[in-house]
Amino acid sequence: PGIPVVLKQTIDLRTSMDGKYKEIAEELFSRSLAECDMLSAPYEFPEDSPIEQLEERRQRLKRQISQDVKYLKEQSQAFMDLYPKEKEREGEKDYQRVTISGEEKCGVPFTDLLDAAKCVVKALFIREKYIGLSMQSFCRTTASYLEELSDRPLDMGIYEEIPVTSVTADQTVHPPVSTTHPYENQEPACMPPDIGYGCKMVNGVVHIYTNKDTMEKSTELELPYPDLQDYINDMNVMMALIINGPVKSFCYRRLQYLSSKFQMHILLNEMKELAAQKKVPHRDFYNIRKVDTHIHAASCMNQKHLLRFIKRAMKKYPGEIVHVERGKGQTLMEVFETMNLTAFDLSVDTLDMHADRNTFHRFDKFNAKYNPIGESILREIFIKTDNHVQGKYFGHIIKEVMADLEESKYQNVELRLSICGRCRDEWDKLAQWAVKHQVYSNNVRWLVQVPRLFDVYHTKKQLCNFQELLDNIFMPLFEVTIDPARHRELHLFLQHVVGLDSVDDESKPEQHCFNMESPPPVNWTVEDNPPYAYYLYYMYANMTVLNHLRRQRGFNTLVLRPHCGEAGPIHHLVSGFMLSENISHGLLLRKAPVLQYLYYLAQIGIAMSPLSNNSLFLSYHRNPLPEYLSRGLMVSLSTDDPLQFHFTKVKSYWLGPHYIKEGQEGNDIRRTNVPDIRVEYRYETMCEELNLITQAIHTEELAIHTEELAIHTEELAIHTEELAIHTEEGTLCKGPV
Repeated sequence: PGIPVVLKQTIDLRTSMDGKYKEIAEELFSRSLAECDMLSAPYEFPEDSPIEQLEERRQRLKRQISQDVKYLKEQSQAFMDLYPKEKEREGEKDYQRVTISGEEKCGVPFTDLLDAAKCVVKALFIREKYIGLSMQSFCRTTASYLEELSDRPLDMGIYEEIPVTSVTADQTVHPPVSTTHPYENQEPACMPPDIGYGCKMVNGVVHIYTNKDTMEKSTELELPYPDLQDYINDMNVMMALIINGPVKSFCYRRLQYLSSKFQMHILLNEMKELAAQKKVPHRDFYNIRKVDTHIHAASCMNQKHLLRFIKRAMKKYPGEIVHVERGKGQTLMEVFETMNLTAFDLSVDTLDMHADRNTFHRFDKFNAKYNPIGESILREIFIKTDNHVQGKYFGHIIKEVMADLEESKYQNVELRLSICGRCRDEWDKLAQWAVKHQVYSNNVRWLVQVPRLFDVYHTKKQLCNFQELLDNIFMPLFEVTIDPARHRELHLFLQHVVGLDSVDDESKPEQHCFNMESPPPVNWTVEDNPPYAYYLYYMYANMTVLNHLRRQRGFNTLVLRPHCGEAGPIHHLVSGFMLSENISHGLLLRKAPVLQYLYYLAQIGIAMSPLSNNSLFLSYHRNPLPEYLSRGLMVSLSTDDPLQFHFTKVKSYWLGPHYIKEGQEGNDIRRTNVPDIRVEYRYETMCEELNLITQAIHTEELAIHTEELAIHTEELAIHTEELAIHTEEGTLCKGPV
């Protein structure tokens, strides 16, 4: 464990920032700590920065040197002729394309392009390393371009063709439904066997041992996770790249170009796309498969639904004991009597759960809106899984939401449930709640969110150190993977959990910079909360080990999909870029052109919630969702909290048997309602961007090889001349005296 994954490239990715990464990153972190009262920590360096001055001096010097750009372009074209990147595709869709011609297509000098390309490629390789190590999904198209620049084959196994199934292009869009409930098989005989491994947490990361009785180094199972030193170094590299002046300029220009190109595409092809959609019978926006990838279970119902449910519960279960106060049980009716309320008095206004302008930049007030009528006791009774009635009411209302989804047929959600990490049995209680109340639907999958609230629990003496929190979160997951019969309900529940989330108010000030001097989790006993990057690294590291163990056993693996970039410092998005498959929110990308361009090239999913942001951090008309969409970032529209605002085999039914293929080959308009023209435009545009940065590096390689060849040719000519001289001297020596 902890074996560092070292990337080896045959190409030279050195840039002007090399050797300065740590210095720049520490300066940025210290500035973000010093100015923590700001809504968004700055990521710009001051004008008089020595780094910027050196950069300007370097640029002035390079401008004075005459460069034969035409020669490089000719060599680049010769390379392209030998190595054509754009592959001919059969049945290419006919539509109006926008192309740029000329020597400098990107609008910046070749030296700036080369420096920016190296920085971008270096960042993409960093992400590929961490995503591949944790068995998450990396963009197939981007991976194919990176593979050409690496001397090692990338792990493309996750993108292999889906197994042969009975699904055909003309198959119905509705996947088959199981006749048995997935929570029924709880008999020990039906559970996978115990493999006898042992596990314990060391320095914040779970280690696995082949013998539970002798958990020593000799019996340790080598399951990889990222070395902490490597992670800190890579994060320093990323922090330095995002403030590099020429790189920022390059990325900003490319993003502007992508926006303009999309507007031209719409202008030229809108009617063709509409005509293609109209040709498809039955299919429209309302009856295509839609998945809400960011929605919290505690607020997945609307206010009217919750109001009706509370009134029904008051009429149906008035005498049921739902709460214990000072050792005495209280019935549901008695709880409302203490508030001087009856079912008749309740209304949507009385519930007071709608987020208004008073919650703007006030996360504390926003969280208080989860309390019906402002009473935390009602939140505990109706929207908690662990309470005196064992989450009975919450389970019932979730099942009503599930029934609505099943009736609509085409709507699906990924609901988030909480694991706080205060005690070891939280996972078992959550799974028992789901199994006991049969809380399951084919239209629903679960994500588990971990609140970043160690400081609160530590202050209340519920936790002694940060490793206890990690232990409570991850040890039950390893135990159930090793011996499913030990946690039967949890084993069944985990089959429908797709990933982990990290949640809390990102705008809260961070008092610590995560580096090699940071205390390990077992020694984190201070009252200050660990920084965002600290939480994410240890969640990622443990999830990586867990995924390798679950893959060995043939179980489903998990992904990391945190709340990221909603507010706070920009380095949250750096951690998200390195470690997460997808993120939620991503608002701060609008202020970081380098990161936004990287998120585009890596096609990182961003679940955006404009209505939620409108009540918390960003007014609706300023939301960057339309801008992200026009540039080609992978965005989805999510509800976040409807209460406050208004899968592989399964995908083959929803999207068609070839959905994993690139471009229009993977699109079936009869199922997606997305025109082939739009899909092909997105694919071609992304290939052009990837080709631009990789081709710049190839061009430099070619120029270097050409220069080396010229030097060798000159040396050969000199040697030939010397040989001729020696030959002539030898001939003279043999002649008459």
